[in-house]
Amino acid sequence: MKTALIIIFIIISIVLSIIVLMQEGKEGGLTSSISGGGADTYWSKNKGKSKEAVLRKITAVLGFLFMLIALLLSSKFLN
Repeated sequence: MKTALIIIFIIISIVLSIIVLMQEGKEGGLTSSISGGGADTYWSKNKGKSKEAVLRKITAVLGFLFMLIALLLSSKFLN
């Protein structure tokens, strides 16, 4: 069982790294405050359905699984 968890842990680590690198950085800063930054666009109205929102949700789930498996592997329960 420990070997299977280690393999799953490595796969989650690789996928999590790829997903994080696919995300766009937080842009805006001074530029968005000067130009108003509050304009309603299609993407601002549909943030929950955008590619970035999906990537964020996947990152959160994989991050949780990463931490959970790391705790399981470090515990004395599996030894």
